[in-house]
Amino acid sequence: MSACDMTARTVLVTGAASGIGLACARLLLADNANVVAMDLQAERMASEFARSGDRLVRFAGDFSRPEDCAGAVAAAIERFGALDAVTHWGAAHSSARWDELDADECNRTMAVNVTGTFLIAQAAARHMVARRRGAIVLCTSTSVSFGVTGGRGQGGPAYVASKGAVIALTRSFARAFGPCGVRVNAVSPGITETPMIGGYTEEQRSEMVKRFPLGRFGTPEEVASAGIFLISDRASFITGEILQVNGGSNFV
Repeated sequence: MSACDMTARTVLVTGAASGIGLACARLLLADNANVVAMDLQAERMASEFARSGDRLVRFAGDFSRPEDCAGAVAAAIERFGALDAVTHWGAAHSSARWDELDADECNRTMAVNVTGTFLIAQAAARHMVARRRGAIVLCTSTSVSFGVTGGRGQGGPAYVASKGAVIALTRSFARAFGPCGVRVNAVSPGITETPMIGGYTEEQRSEMVKRFPLGRFGTPEEVASAGIFLISDRASFITGEILQVNGGSNFV
């Protein structure tokens, strides 16, 4: 689906064992990129990328740990000589409503989605800023615009707040890294056919799809393709932007 030439580019993809991250890694490989696939699910990555050849490195790590972020960047440099881009899709979900949410779940969600996003971008930027080139794509959520309140598998206040923070980080990073030739953008998906919505009932799906003028939810490949566009040369004058990929659901 992606039409961007990524030949010989090296891209770190988080959340690569499933959903949008898995789709992104596969599309990048099809576009002739070198890929470092990062996820905690080492066995699943080994299964999904069993025949991916020498252009893929699997890195089992937790991006909320600074040493794992640094390790993934180092793995890219050691294997391929440099790191050109990051697409950061990994995240923790939280459906707890305001009156169900406790401090532990709130802190866990923030640690993964906010601190983890900061850490993976920081680790990549240390290398990219020194090279004076690179692109980073983060992932927020249309739930920030809707103010979704949680329950029945939907993002609750901890998740929505964490994804709102990703927008702020995107703009802060874009301004900080831009003078050094490093671009930072984010993709904001609407409801996408990933394991995150696996708990939706048929009734819930039917009700939610009414928000979408296109009459369906997105696919992981459609969202991943937007991220690949943003790290490509076709987006060379785009930074600090939030690209909505939501089938028009934001204005219904």
